[in-house]
Amino acid sequence: MKRIMELLFALAVLAGLLFAGDKVRTYVSVQQENVRRNLVVLDPGHGGKDPGKVGADEELEKDINLAISLKVREKLEEDGMEVVMTREEDVMLSDGDADNKKLEDLNSRIDIINEQQPAIAVSIHQNSYSDPAVRGAQVFYFTHSDKGKQAAEALQKELLEFDQENTRDIKANDTYYLLKKTEVPTVIVECGFLSCPGEAELLTDEAYQEELAGAIAKGIESWVVK
Repeated sequence: MKRIMELLFALAVLAGLLFAGDKVRTYVSVQQENVRRNLVVLDPGHGGKDPGKVGADEELEKDINLAISLKVREKLEEDGMEVVMTREEDVMLSDGDADNKKLEDLNSRIDIINEQQPAIAVSIHQNSYSDPAVRGAQVFYFTHSDKGKQAAEALQKELLEFDQENTRDIKANDTYYLLKKTEVPTVIVECGFLSCPGEAELLTDEAYQEELAGAIAKGIESWVVK
């Protein structure tokens, strides 16, 4: 009887080890799957009562940001990537009663990015400067993020190939709230200068937006698949 009890105990221990091992393998598999997933968060800057920059002919940054972001999403999804948008309409991501609507809007975007844990988050914006001759797309990244820098380089490379008159390089930044507070590689793509009349006109052109979106999507994909 004692020998039978010892045998049953040994079998129970073995079964427990096998079950635990299966749980460990499942956990590791889920972890690896989460790390590898081709998920991108696109963040069209501004929206609603926050127009962002206003162009030479009254072009609104918020509208251009959304139009380009939707085109980038379409191209990424065509290539089998999963995309989450922080906004798909002309809205601010803040409560109407919030004391600081801009800060709440930014925090809402950051929450979406951190909850989704994507391979990369790309915030789409338009630039402006006092000199109307200044033009060209430029990618910003958080100063202390090596992966953010690598992602910015991949995107800037495609943007320079798209617009060969553009001589801009990536730029590190340690003050932009969105870059500081996100937990994943995050970049801000300034697609061009609305203060430059010629570039502002291009940025509102449907065909130009399509080509620009293609360059952004290609840059994202080239970094994600590394």
